[in-house]
Amino acid sequence: MTTLRPSPDGAASYRIRTLGLIPAAGEEEYVGRIVDHRLAPEDFRALSGLARHIGITEEFKRVIDYFAPPAGHTPAGFRIDLNVEAGGLLQIDLVRDISYDADGVLRPTNLLFSADSANPYEIAPAAGILANLTCNPAIIYDLFLNNPKANVGAAFKDRDEVMTEIGRILGPGCDISVELNNPFESDFAKLLEEAESFREMLSPWRVVIKVPHTGPVNADNVGELLTGDKRLSHRWWEPSTEDAFRGHNLALKLREHGFRVNFTLMFEPHQTQLALQAKPYFINSFVRHRLAQSTRMRTLLDGYAATKDKSQLVSLRDYMIAADYLAGSDTDYDLEECRRMAEQFVSYRGVRTLEGADGLDSVRHNLRALRTANLPDTRLIVCSMDGDMMYPEIDRLLTSDEFADMSRRVVLTAEPSYLARFTSSNQVISYQRQFMNATGGHS
Repeated sequence: MTTLRPSPDGAASYRIRTLGLIPAAGEEEYVGRIVDHRLAPEDFRALSGLARHIGITEEFKRVIDYFAPPAGHTPAGFRIDLNVEAGGLLQIDLVRDISYDADGVLRPTNLLFSADSANPYEIAPAAGILANLTCNPAIIYDLFLNNPKANVGAAFKDRDEVMTEIGRILGPGCDISVELNNPFESDFAKLLEEAESFREMLSPWRVVIKVPHTGPVNADNVGELLTGDKRLSHRWWEPSTEDAFRGHNLALKLREHGFRVNFTLMFEPHQTQLALQAKPYFINSFVRHRLAQSTRMRTLLDGYAATKDKSQLVSLRDYMIAADYLAGSDTDYDLEECRRMAEQFVSYRGVRTLEGADGLDSVRHNLRALRTANLPDTRLIVCSMDGDMMYPEIDRLLTSDEFADMSRRVVLTAEPSYLARFTSSNQVISYQRQFMNATGGHS
């Protein structure tokens, strides 16, 4: 199998049609969609000695028939692969790959962008730059469907209406990661039925099922998160083995049924190698809240170190309960043990070092892990960004010498409004002032 490579600038231009191959009977219209794709000179020379006629795969037909791109074109979100079969048949295939735009042309940059939203109105203005969308029940219901300011006039009635419209807006080139309503459902047949409904709605090529890490949360205790003080009685580091690996096993089962999985709720680097055992399509680095929590713990620890005032440790314990480092019942947890635990997190995350001061130590770790994994199609989603500098720091990291080679394995996702701010700068206003005054405000 060969992936088409563009001809280098200045080189002679070779196209598939230059091979002069006769299409298989009945496949002329399909073949006509790819004959003008360029071949690198070395590919042209290799194929010239092997290929005698040309055809397309059944998968190629299914993709074209489903998305119905204009005549002579192939849809975004697919790369064009070639394989020479017995008898000299050059068979053309379309393989799902969101790095590619329409007609098998690579997107402008290796780095891909994603929207973290279920609001069709805010997705639409950004649709042209997106290769992925992520959402979950909270985003769908709380932030959009049940929010009158977002779902204006209650125009959308349910989840399926919203997701169908988002699929229409984004088109074939975007993957859409959507989470099942109840990951704690014990009957896998019901989970599979819900996943199948998304596959029917969004197509097999676009749908990605989000599977969350569940830790100590299970069907028996999840109700604790919904009532009273909404605190879990179990500590995060004391799950049963069955509960801890629930997400991993669900991901593997869904994969057996042909689904790609976005394995989500990944905050710490130590989650990564275990998550990769589930063969996910996406892994994640959640960065916003983790950095804020690390900074808060460091501040309280530094305050105690400077004053030896135990009220700092009491505040630390309260904070660790509020942020689920401790269980809700841990109001009498030993203060020295709280201090030791917090110091361990601050040290592990490198908050006082260059590696972690920007909150991106988990991103660095995950890229290193992904580089050595035997999963060439798995990508890292960097999500939950916030603040003035988090996106610029990620942008700088991905162009650094260490990680430039991994940029094609990364998707950045955020609310469209967060990404939008980084299309501008203060001097945009300054220069627009100059330009518009020069013309008197007229075109």
